[in-house]
Amino acid sequence: MVIKKPRIVIIGAGMAGLTAANKLYKSGVKKGAFELCVVEGGKRIGGRINTSEFGGDRIEMGATWIHGIGGSPVHKIAQEISSLESEQPWECMDGFLDDPITIAENGYELNSSLVDPISNLFNNLMDFAQGKEKSIGDGFEIDVGGNGNQSVGSFIKKGLESYWKLESRKETEKVFGCRDWNRKQLEEAIFAMHENTQRNDTAANDLHNLDYLAESKYVMFPGEEITIAKGYSSIIESLASVLPSGVIQLNKKVNTIEWQPECVKGIMGNKHGGNSRAVKIHFLDGTSMSADHVVVTVSLGVLKAGIFNNSNNDPGMFKFNPPLPDYKIEAISRLGYGVVNKLFLKLSPDFNLGVDRFPFLQMVFHKSDHQVKNPKIPWWIRRTASLSPIYVKSNVLLSWFAGEEALKLESLPDEVILDEVSTTISSFFSCKKSNGNVKFDKVLKSQWGSDPLFMGSYSYIATGSSIDDMDTVAKPLPNTTVFESTSGSPQLQILFAGEATHRTHYSTTHGAYLSGIREANRLLQHYHCIDV
Repeated sequence: MVIKKPRIVIIGAGMAGLTAANKLYKSGVKKGAFELCVVEGGKRIGGRINTSEFGGDRIEMGATWIHGIGGSPVHKIAQEISSLESEQPWECMDGFLDDPITIAENGYELNSSLVDPISNLFNNLMDFAQGKEKSIGDGFEIDVGGNGNQSVGSFIKKGLESYWKLESRKETEKVFGCRDWNRKQLEEAIFAMHENTQRNDTAANDLHNLDYLAESKYVMFPGEEITIAKGYSSIIESLASVLPSGVIQLNKKVNTIEWQPECVKGIMGNKHGGNSRAVKIHFLDGTSMSADHVVVTVSLGVLKAGIFNNSNNDPGMFKFNPPLPDYKIEAISRLGYGVVNKLFLKLSPDFNLGVDRFPFLQMVFHKSDHQVKNPKIPWWIRRTASLSPIYVKSNVLLSWFAGEEALKLESLPDEVILDEVSTTISSFFSCKKSNGNVKFDKVLKSQWGSDPLFMGSYSYIATGSSIDDMDTVAKPLPNTTVFESTSGSPQLQILFAGEATHRTHYSTTHGAYLSGIREANRLLQHYHCIDV
C-alpha cells in the first residue's frame, strides 16, 4: 500500500494564507513532510491588500499603513526586499500630512483656537480609552461603568459633556464670523469630525458599537507608521515567490467544507496508514478536493454571511457541513466587522484656489437634520472627515468612508460621485477669495463591502463581545479540549487564520501575518518538523 503524504489546503491567498503557505513550504514541504495547496476564490493574490495606480501615483486600494515599525514583521520583510524606496511617487510618502485647514459647512474657515481644544480633548479621551494615558485632565468626571457593555461612543460623549460643564458652555454662545453656528454646535461638529476618523480606523459604523473595555487590549507596535514605497503588494509577492508553480490555484471559490466532527479510527490516513482524508472541499465550479488539514483564512464577514445565510441554501455562500459548533458560531456572531472604503479623486488641471496645492482639508458638517444645512450636500458625504492629497504635491486626493456611507459610495456611478463631491468641496471653499469652484476629472473607489470574497474590510471588538471571542474563532476543529485522536495528537482538520483571529493585533496586516505563522507552526509541530 502506498502511504499518501498528508495534504494541507489553505483557503485564501491573502496575507494570512500566503504567510502560512510560505512557512509550511520552507519548513515542511521541502523536507517531504506533506503536500501543500493554496486555493484562492479571486483572480489575483493579496486579499485585502491590493496595490494599484491612479493619476500617475502608486496607491493602495486596501491595506495602506505599517502600523508601527518597531518589531513589525511586515516592516522587516519590506526592508529585506528593498520595498521602502521608490522612484515613482506613492500614497502617503510624506507620512501623515500636518497643518490642516478646518472649514465648517457653508464656508467658514475655523481658527485653530476653536479647533485645537476639541481636537486635543478627543485625542486625550481616546488615549485614555486605549490605556495610553492614566488621566484625561483635571476636573473630568466620567463614569466608565462596570457592566462590561460600555461603548467607546458613550464614553467619549460623556467626555464632551464633562468638557462643556467645565467650560460652562451655553447653547446660545455665538462664534464670531459663523452666523449659522453657535459655539456648542460647532464644538460638537468638530468632535464628530474626529469620531468619523476613528470610525475609519476601527471599521465600526458607529462608535457606540465599539467595546470600551477591549480598546485598551489592542496592541500597537512602537515607532512611526509608514507606507510601503513599492506597494503593499510587494510583500505579498515576496511571500508567494517561494511557492512552486501550481501551488496557488486562482478562481477556486469554495462553496462547502465537509469535515468530521468526531474521529473515525483510520480517517487520518497520513497518521494511521489509511487512504481516506478527513476533509473534503467543494468548489463553486463543481470540482472538489480532499485534505487532511484545511487552513481557513477567509474574512470574518464571509464567516458571518455563511452563518446567517446558511438556511437560504445559497450555492455561492461559504459554509461548513456539518455546521460549525455553537460556541464558534456565537463568537463569530458577537464580533464586529465593518466596511471602510477609500475614494480617490484626480483634480482637474484648471484647479485654482489661489494656492499652489490643494490643502489638507478637514470638514465640519451640520447634522443631517439641521435646518440650515446645505441641501446640496448628500448624506453620504456628511460623515467623512477630510479630503487631502495623498502626498504634498499630488493632484490625487483621498477621502475615507465607513459604514453605511461606504456602502452607499459603492453603489454610486462615477459621474454622480464626481458631481456631488465637486459641489460639496466647492461650497466649503466659498470662503476663499477665488470663486471656490473645485472640479475633479477622474475617480476611483474601493468596494470591499459588495465584494463576495470579503464582504467588508476588517474586524473590531463590538459591544457585547471580547478579545476572548477572537481566540474562540481561532481554535482548530475538532475542539482539542474536548476530543483527542487515538494517537493523542489534535486532529487539526480545520484551522483558522486571519486578522480577526488575533487577540491583540486584529484589523491589521501584521495581525494576519502573525496568525498565519501561528497556524503553520501548529501544523509543523503536529508533524514534528519545526525547530523551536
